[in-house]
Amino acid sequence: MTMIKPRRLTIGQTIGVAAPSSPPNEPEGVRFAVDIVQSLGFHVKPASHLFDRYGYLAGDDVARAKDLNDFFADEEVDAIFCVRGGYGASRLLPLLDYEAIRLHPKILLGYSDITSLLLAIHHRTGLVTFHGPIAGQVFSPYTLSEFKKVLITPQPPMSLGAAPPFEPGEGRVDRANRITTLVPGKVQGRLLGGNLSLVSHLVGTPYMPDFSGSILFLEDVGEAVYAIDRMLTQLWLSGSLHKVAGIVFGKFTEPRPSEWAQNRLQEEVLAERVRALGIPAVMGLMIGHVDDQATIPLGCMAELDAGLGTLTLLEGPVQ
Repeated sequence: MTMIKPRRLTIGQTIGVAAPSSPPNEPEGVRFAVDIVQSLGFHVKPASHLFDRYGYLAGDDVARAKDLNDFFADEEVDAIFCVRGGYGASRLLPLLDYEAIRLHPKILLGYSDITSLLLAIHHRTGLVTFHGPIAGQVFSPYTLSEFKKVLITPQPPMSLGAAPPFEPGEGRVDRANRITTLVPGKVQGRLLGGNLSLVSHLVGTPYMPDFSGSILFLEDVGEAVYAIDRMLTQLWLSGSLHKVAGIVFGKFTEPRPSEWAQNRLQEEVLAERVRALGIPAVMGLMIGHVDDQATIPLGCMAELDAGLGTLTLLEGPVQ
């Protein structure tokens, strides 16, 4: 399928703010998200059902899907930002109008549960989608810089997910954002991936892209090491990993302790699969549930130099 690049962001454009997954804990979280987008210099068009709530979902499936379909068809809306993740986006996949999305390509931005939308829409339409900050978060200086670099002023080739600036000194090095080579090597491929739970969740569905030849990026939050192992094993057993060109592991944050007395190390579990595959792989890039967060375009060509621990975008992700 032909890749489609959306129009780049320009200050003063209108951003559609939608909630395809879970709602914030309180309505103030929605108002906060609107204010964040406005603070970036954009006008906001709230989704018709933005304040809906249906238990742990931000409205029923039909309403949430309609908001997305309406935004893609709306000529006044230049891009779509998601309020938050949580759960529920995958329930919308059969309800999306993929032909209308293909005919009206726009930036779709979010992460975590939004991964299912990013992958499905790219797979069904060829549209480049963006794994990056949600509207309902504070943009750190790093997050803002990476957001602008990819969506407003892209100048490829450009680094993605590198550690934030850190001034080392005597007895002082960066511990929080270390990038580790798991398997050295250099490879090029199209970027695909997102949240590991959601990627594994799509296995066996018609919304799962073919990862052949891709640089697969994965991240997660709040998962015990055995659960990370289980999901990677699911991808392995399904054959999804066997033709991947390289793997980038982002951040796996807030790991839950296992009830098993002898736990495996996270690095050991991540390394096990990629070493068996014999493909270049790194861990620790700024992709995931972290304050300093990269924006990653799904579908664009990139180069992974695992020995150097670098991921480089080789083409502009927007027009």
